[in-house]
Amino acid sequence: MNLRTLPRRWVVRGVAALLVLSLLAPAGISGATHFATTEDPTNLRASIDEPANGTTIISIQGFHFQGMANENKPARLVAVGPRGRVQWVHNGSGFDATWFYDVDPLENGNLLVTATAKGETLVYELDIETQERVWTQRLPIHDTHDVDLINGDELLVANMRAEGKRDRLFVYNMTKDDVVWRWQFGAHFPLSGGGKSHDWTHVNDIDKIGEGRYMASPRNFDQVIVVNRSTKEIEMRLGSDDDYSVLNEQHNPQYLESENGTPTILVADSENDRIVEYAKENGEWKRTWNLGTKGLNWPRDADRLPNGNTMVVDTMNHRVFEVTPEGNVVWEFHAPWAPYDVERVNLGDEPGGPTIRDMGKSGSYNVSGSGLAIQGKNSKTVSFWLVEVTRGTFLQQPANDFARTWAHVTPWIRPIWMNSWEFLGVVVGLLTLVVWGLGEVVYQRKRIQYGAFELFDRISDWVNGRRI
Repeated sequence: MNLRTLPRRWVVRGVAALLVLSLLAPAGISGATHFATTEDPTNLRASIDEPANGTTIISIQGFHFQGMANENKPARLVAVGPRGRVQWVHNGSGFDATWFYDVDPLENGNLLVTATAKGETLVYELDIETQERVWTQRLPIHDTHDVDLINGDELLVANMRAEGKRDRLFVYNMTKDDVVWRWQFGAHFPLSGGGKSHDWTHVNDIDKIGEGRYMASPRNFDQVIVVNRSTKEIEMRLGSDDDYSVLNEQHNPQYLESENGTPTILVADSENDRIVEYAKENGEWKRTWNLGTKGLNWPRDADRLPNGNTMVVDTMNHRVFEVTPEGNVVWEFHAPWAPYDVERVNLGDEPGGPTIRDMGKSGSYNVSGSGLAIQGKNSKTVSFWLVEVTRGTFLQQPANDFARTWAHVTPWIRPIWMNSWEFLGVVVGLLTLVVWGLGEVVYQRKRIQYGAFELFDRISDWVNGRRI
């Protein structure tokens, strides 16, 4: 049949069908391949080039939306062996933990767990052999991301959602059942800065980095600070509010020192989709290492290991990985949904390692060698591409806003085996089907109307016939 003799409506339908098929086919092929080759296609899996040095603990936050959890995307702690075998899973939905956040290996081999419960913060010691709680402490504060055990019986707390912009750091002595030290952000930060009143500082991390020295991460002020417990002064500060060239809503910094004593901070620069390391020289901070931006989506933890590699939590790609200073992934684990923290149990809490400068590896590197192909073999994501192509145009700001929303929302609804471009294809394909369907309804409206009337008449005749 000659295409020229076909009615125009059939040509349009054929083109629409081919368009929909081309948009949906890549996702279909990926799904078929994934389910055919993966033993556990909906959950945890690994790619290992080099076995890890011991067991890796991953805290998985779990699905979250306006305080609601999803039992199909639960909060979990996952213990992973050196070659990627899951050793055990501690499921938060089994008791009263809605979300998991910081997890710290303790000297006795157990874990200190920080979790969100209904209207309070749950802190407990978990026996990794029995999966039982050794002790539990409930704090009447909401959605705390980090609590550390210090000085044997004290909890160092980052209180991030205090009502009325009263966010604070404090030390709670469990033996005395009393708060023995307080530090208010309001005495050191402008109330006009940061985030909204219900989430002002979003201080998401606190670590004891020396005797009487606490490092904290007020995310919504785009900076990392070191507070002196005795003087209550900020004695070190990296970044400033809204200076996104340095930090943009960071998470979980790690304090390091070079061989010559140079203060160094390694941090997950979350909204910039990168991992950065800064060294302080002559009173000024200098960026010495940049991992990303390509290949990362909202990283929320980065820890230097004694071997010089770095453990990274790539949250919205639902994975954690160990990477060399040059950016090569050597150990990788896919951990949906939204991993938050990662630790190597045998290394203890915040073990530290050499700085980038001490290893002679300063520079900027992209992530390479991923074995799980979370984003289609490290191709640019939809969000990253959109930001790049609109840079310097009048569309830059709305495109950036859309890209950020897309990057944060779609990972919760996109199947784990589908990359961002395949998911975009599915969305556009389904929208095309809807538009096509509406067009058919408009085009066939008279026929549909006639058919409806005819159906109504037949039903009416049948009902009347039954009544007679």
